[in-house]
Amino acid sequence: MRSLPVWLRALHWLLIVNFVVQIAYGAFQVFVVLAPEGGSGLPLFGGATDMPFEQMMTRRMYASETWIAIAGLAVYLGVTEVLPRKLRPDAARSA
Repeated sequence: MRSLPVWLRALHWLLIVNFVVQIAYGAFQVFVVLAPEGGSGLPLFGGATDMPFEQMMTRRMYASETWIAIAGLAVYLGVTEVLPRKLRPDAARSA
């Protein structure tokens, strides 16, 4: 197996770090910044009825953004890391 050029390996890690930062930022917004008054940012359950509409919609948008980043990272890692290892001829012998 041949090694990737340095610039391509750097781009690969830059994309991974970008996804991780997006996930961390979105989770921080949902669970810390947009937490309801006097409560934690964990699942709201019945507390959702007491939250202002604008705050709830903003929280949902950040949550959606976080899930999109999680899905993007999963697909990217699947295509760049998992799939090439599964397609390697020597992988079948070691399994």
